Amino acid sequence: MLAVLYGFTLTLIAYLLAKPINKKLPQLPIIVIGMFLIIGLLAVLGIPYESYMTQVNPVFTHLLGYVTVALAIPLAAMRYDDLPLKVMGGILVFASISAVALPMGLAYLLHMSDASIMAFATRAVTTPIAINIAALLHAPVTLVILIVILSGVIGAAFSPFILRHINDERASGLALGLAAHAIGTAQAWQRGSVAGRYAAFGMAVNAVFTAIWLPTFILYLQKM
Repeated sequence: MLAVLYGFTLTLIAYLLAKPINKKLPQLPIIVIGMFLIIGLLAVLGIPYESYMTQVNPVFTHLLGYVTVALAIPLAAMRYDDLPLKVMGGILVFASISAVALPMGLAYLLHMSDASIMAFATRAVTTPIAINIAALLHAPVTLVILIVILSGVIGAAFSPFILRHINDERASGLALGLAAHAIGTAQAWQRGSVAGRYAAFGMAVNAVFTAIWLPTFILYLQKM
């Protein structure tokens, strides 16, 4: 128990240190800064990364599900009466299919194993749902988590440059939620409450849609 508390405290310290740095360098997401601070703290304290992960991974994996469900709170504050449903539906379908097809196609061209290709299929959704999809597709969970987190970190890190000419918070928020999942949603909240809500909306709806069609489609192809 003390080891878990020690690892959690170390993570909390890294987060608290990352916040003021993020205010001076807003183009860098807090999670990216926090990752480097964790690496630095582990090196200074001489703590092996494997030991740190053993301590905190069960706690954060458990909390991740609650955080994902808590995204329903900002969704409840959204107004849907003026939402262009046809346009939004088209964007969500295109984003979901392309986010699955492109990574899978790249993995296939690189002659990766079938299990690795299945892992890349989960890139489109946030981590808790990606883990469940991975179980259905018999994809390696560790690789799935790595792919999803890296895509979120990269998407959030480059979002200030990619979205710098987009002034509509709804568009920027939706793009972050679809492309960078929970990390992108956290980044969207830094842009504003409207962007944050649309990011949560895009991430949640895309996750549900992908969780339905992707395993069904893949399992159907495997039975053919």
